[in-house]
Amino acid sequence: MDIFRVIAEKMIFEAIERGEFDNLSGAGSPLKLEDETFVPEDLRMAYKVLKNSGFLPPELEMKKEIVNMQDMINSLDDDKERLKKIRELNFKIMKFNMMRNRPFNFEDFPLYEEKLIQKTIEKSEKKFKD
Repeated sequence: MDIFRVIAEKMIFEAIERGEFDNLSGAGSPLKLEDETFVPEDLRMAYKVLKNSGFLPPELEMKKEIVNMQDMINSLDDDKERLKKIRELNFKIMKFNMMRNRPFNFEDFPLYEEKLIQKTIEKSEKKFKD
């Protein structure tokens, strides 16, 4: 793998000497780093290529749908409709968790993390009262 690194560095150095990196758009502005913590390390490069081509891996598409649905639920006034969408959201989260083949990470969905903590506290308080 070192040979590829040496070749890449040589090509970059030559491009710098030719001035190909001068006056690039976005020069001096901060990089937009993306959170890829839930993407397996061996798939990150492939996912990046897919994303740059206009495609999202199924896991990322599902997460995007979940986040959008959470925002939509927060804006609903009708309780009946909200309950229906919450059930749909729960199904999507379950499906997302099954796609990942990894444990569910509550940090990805802070709303559910707070609810789980609250329910756990309520159950433990109930046990101590009984």
